[in-house]
Amino acid sequence: MATAGTSYRARQGDTLDALLWRDAGLGPADLPAILAANPGIAEAGPVLPIGTIVTVPAAQAAPVTATRPLIQLWD
Repeated sequence: MATAGTSYRARQGDTLDALLWRDAGLGPADLPAILAANPGIAEAGPVLPIGTIVTVPAAQAAPVTATRPLIQLWD
C-alpha cells in the first residue's frame, strides 16, 4: 500500500519521469521510491494511460530549491 502523500494524474502522452518532473519537480533519483509507492505502475508501459494516479510519498514531495543571490551586470 502506498504511503500518504501527494497524488498526480497522468495526462495524454505522459511518461512517469515527465509527469514527476513537470508536476512534482522530481528527477531520476526519485524514481525508485515512486515505483515502490505505486506497485504495478511499471507494467502500464512507458506511456502512462490517461488518468493514471501516481502517488508521491510525503518524504519525496516538493524538494526545496536553494536561493541564489541576484547578480547585476551594471549597477
